[in-house]
Amino acid sequence: MTDFLAVLSFSFSVTGPIFIILGLGIWLRRTGMLNDGFIEGGSRIVFSIGLPAVLFLSISKTEFGEATNLALIAFGLIGTFLVFLLLEWVAARWVEPAEDRGVVVQGGFRSNMGIIGLAYCVNAYGDAGLVAAALYLGLVTILFNVLAVVTLSRSLHRRQGTGRMVKGIVTNPLIIGIVLALPVSWLQIPLPKVAVQSAQYFADLTLPLALLCTGATLNFRSLRLEMSNTLLAASSKLVLVPLLFALGGIVAGFRGVDLGVLLLMSSAPTAAASYVMVRAMGGNSVLAANIIALTTLGSILCTSIGIVVLKGLQLM
Repeated sequence: MTDFLAVLSFSFSVTGPIFIILGLGIWLRRTGMLNDGFIEGGSRIVFSIGLPAVLFLSISKTEFGEATNLALIAFGLIGTFLVFLLLEWVAARWVEPAEDRGVVVQGGFRSNMGIIGLAYCVNAYGDAGLVAAALYLGLVTILFNVLAVVTLSRSLHRRQGTGRMVKGIVTNPLIIGIVLALPVSWLQIPLPKVAVQSAQYFADLTLPLALLCTGATLNFRSLRLEMSNTLLAASSKLVLVPLLFALGGIVAGFRGVDLGVLLLMSSAPTAAASYVMVRAMGGNSVLAANIIALTTLGSILCTSIGIVVLKGLQLM
């Protein structure tokens, strides 16, 4: 019981500040300090500049070397793709209206790995967790963004051709940021200090601004009206996906830090970037915000239970 309370306290120390900023966004919207213009402009800044800066800095600092666990990365990529296909199948049968299917699918598979997932890993394993998770984060994030564009494009613009969908993927600012960072990381190219510091300013701005805009968009009346879609996405994100990753990892032979990374990265709540992308693409941003809020709250409990179970079985 003491171990569980300690893990629960740790989880809340990571997710608690996020809920405070979400709550601040709700309050600022109700007082009129945040309006639609601010939310629209802020979301565009996060999507077009802030998040690409975060991803670029994170990946460009990652060192490709002998310590890279290619088996873990391959498992993460294959597992993410299979989960995506499963959620697409589920959404096609149980999510209405059809325009919201992409929002539900993205909310179900896309983890907040860069912020909460990485924090989980570092707090659980220290530098060993950071080394194991860094490249996993970078490469799986690329797949996250590609699949997010695919599912949102399919549900919002079902008649568009393959060419337009490919164009939407290659011109996505998040993917551009990742692709630009890969050669910098691989070749260890030194960057000008002024460029790094400027990018860091935008990176530091990104999470608070994204959470404020997300909180300001939360609509609890809509949450009640769209409860079935919200619960489907949240239960997939908090229960189904971590369970599949943990069980699959055990079967594949992962133990210790590697299995912990799979659990912690997959059980992180839905990424704040999912709201920004849905809003930028003209989807149901209120549903996306509600999924983020519910999964962030539920992650405190679900992640803690997962850690306690695996530690109790001496697997991580």
